[in-house]
Amino acid sequence: MSKSLKILIACGGTGGHLFPGIAVGEALRARGHEVMLLISEKKVDFEASAKYTHLRFKTVPAVAKPPTLSLRMLPFLWKLWGSIHQCKAIIREFEADAVLGMGGFTSLPPVYAGHRLGLKTFIHDSNARPGRANVMTSRFCTRVFLGLDAAKKFFPNRETVTTGTPVRPEITNLPSREDAAALFGLDPARPTVVVTGGSQGARRLNELSAQAAASLPPDTQVLHIAGAMDFQRVCEITTGRAGYEVLGFCDQMPSAYAIADLVIARSGASSLTEIAIAGHPSILVPYPYAADDHQTRNAEVFAEAGAAVLVHERDLDAEKLASLATSILQDLPTYKRMAKAAHALAVPDAADRVCAAIEASLTPS
Repeated sequence: MSKSLKILIACGGTGGHLFPGIAVGEALRARGHEVMLLISEKKVDFEASAKYTHLRFKTVPAVAKPPTLSLRMLPFLWKLWGSIHQCKAIIREFEADAVLGMGGFTSLPPVYAGHRLGLKTFIHDSNARPGRANVMTSRFCTRVFLGLDAAKKFFPNRETVTTGTPVRPEITNLPSREDAAALFGLDPARPTVVVTGGSQGARRLNELSAQAAASLPPDTQVLHIAGAMDFQRVCEITTGRAGYEVLGFCDQMPSAYAIADLVIARSGASSLTEIAIAGHPSILVPYPYAADDHQTRNAEVFAEAGAAVLVHERDLDAEKLASLATSILQDLPTYKRMAKAAHALAVPDAADRVCAAIEASLTPS
């Protein structure tokens, strides 16, 4: 496309929205367009975006919807109205040509503001079971982009395009295993389990994984990304365990995937996309309180493809987790089969697919 566009990307709130938004922003810049990314004032957004100094970020207040019948609905609607007007001002100042929301209620105000200003607007949903916020936001969108085909049925009256979920360029170009091991103080020759609960951690999964370490084969090492709030507790549980590295936050996920042989994780769509790109077998423990149980739906896609073992938190203890991890790591045919299945689920050019769909919508017919 010859004309340079200005695209506003709303992607704050969680890493699952932010990182795909950054991926699209990078791809749009590579195609000669200008981007601005709207993020929330949350600490996770600040920490995760800090390394992308070449991208332009702007913070807006996060507006989380309370239960519909809650007394908090009136303050919510007032804040939502204010956020929409703030987003209109940002859109006008930036002179945006289009608005893309990467999901959640953080995307609703800017997408709706863009719609009211007559711009092309888009929403991306990464999950097999879309969030209610995205279904609502889709009413004001030109097109809906999907990470998984399974989500299409939830947007029966909208034009959808299955693009896959965008990943940052560095995830598709991992460093060497040796360099990754050196970064984390690990041994590149030893089997490595990476534990991650997502950008905000996962208390029960952290506890089970830390306890399971004692039952793993002696040569197995663990890189555990516990989240800032659970960092100290996980360190205490694993005190004295050689080859067990705990991080409160990891801004070097490409290196984490480069050293990983097996990933133990929640099943947020963005994390699963990165696991697929890296081509790793995984043990998936869906967050049991996720809206509409969407993490279970995501994990089912991977489990049915043979890429992962899905186990619910209520059915899991430390011994079972250690046994599952050991069986995957020590059964080479199973390991290779799962790795191949994971890689088959990857859509490495998802960010470019989103860009191409936006450009096509803005090209006069």
